[in-house]
Amino acid sequence: MLYWLSTFSDGGDLFNLFQYITFRAGAAFFTALVFGFVFGRPLIDLLRKRQRYGQPIRTDGPKGHVQTKTGTPTMGGVLILGALLFSTLLWGRLDNPYVWMLLFVTVGFGAIGFMDDYAKVTKNSHAGLSGKVRLLIGFTIAGIAGFWAAWFHPPELAWQLAFPVFKNVLLNLGILFLPFAMIVIVGAANAVNLTDGLDGLAIMPVMIASATLGVIAYTVGRVDFTEYLDVHYVPGTGEILIFCSALIGGGLGFLWYNAPPAAVFMGDTGSLALGGALGAIAVAIKHELVLAIVGGLFVVEALSVIIQVLYFKRTGRRVFLMAPIHHHFEKRGWPEAQIVIRFWIISLILALIGLATLKLR
Repeated sequence: MLYWLSTFSDGGDLFNLFQYITFRAGAAFFTALVFGFVFGRPLIDLLRKRQRYGQPIRTDGPKGHVQTKTGTPTMGGVLILGALLFSTLLWGRLDNPYVWMLLFVTVGFGAIGFMDDYAKVTKNSHAGLSGKVRLLIGFTIAGIAGFWAAWFHPPELAWQLAFPVFKNVLLNLGILFLPFAMIVIVGAANAVNLTDGLDGLAIMPVMIASATLGVIAYTVGRVDFTEYLDVHYVPGTGEILIFCSALIGGGLGFLWYNAPPAAVFMGDTGSLALGGALGAIAVAIKHELVLAIVGGLFVVEALSVIIQVLYFKRTGRRVFLMAPIHHHFEKRGWPEAQIVIRFWIISLILALIGLATLKLR
């Protein structure tokens, strides 16, 4: 919104700053961060008042969770989404189709998560929204977003799958691009949701992935950078950096209250929305496969659940002591903080590898 102030510039005044993506990205970060600090405590107090028992804690989970986490309110993702939406609308270019695509996916998956969290806390049960309903709505949102992105991609990239490192290789998926994009977005949403099981575990890797994808989005949105790095140019994606910066600022504001011991959980409201947003960013910037590297931690968490379920159905035995895999390490005696910090380190390493694909060829 504030971008339009640049129209008042004569080229050498304060208004001229508003045309620069980097300036608005920094402003978006600080706006979202302040939003989180200002509204964090009032929101937590409201959630405590409205949620009598807090988020239901599984009794068959790791030892100590019932004692330490019972009564903690959930749906804290509302704080992240509020900061993200407010900051993006304030500092982003509202004539950019990718910005609206990301907001659509984020709000859509946030609504799914909100309905799921609301059902859980009102019933004081783990049985939230039906899994089939969640997937149906999620795939519908993702399908619209996939078509949205393909419609605004340049003709030479629309409906194509790009490969990291092998930058001259494009695979024409045609109409199959839509189900592929749907799987990327819905898969990312549910992978982040599965990762959100310990205090602070999910939000930091989400911010790391967002920062990485934001840098890539800014890079592929500039023709001079794409020529130097020999990557595909996707006009308009530079504005995605505003969204990513707002996500990081809102995430840090939330982490202030989510750091162990957490005063609030993000719940499905936050995890589904943020995961869906990461998937949508990857689809928009034509780096879907790089997301699997940058978000490798989420991939491993999701795979651990799939492997556990399939192996148990086939043999009646378990591969892991408990899935997702972060609970496996808890069962082995690792302290919660140790797991969280080590997973953060892994996420950072994977993000650097993802960034390296921009230069490798």
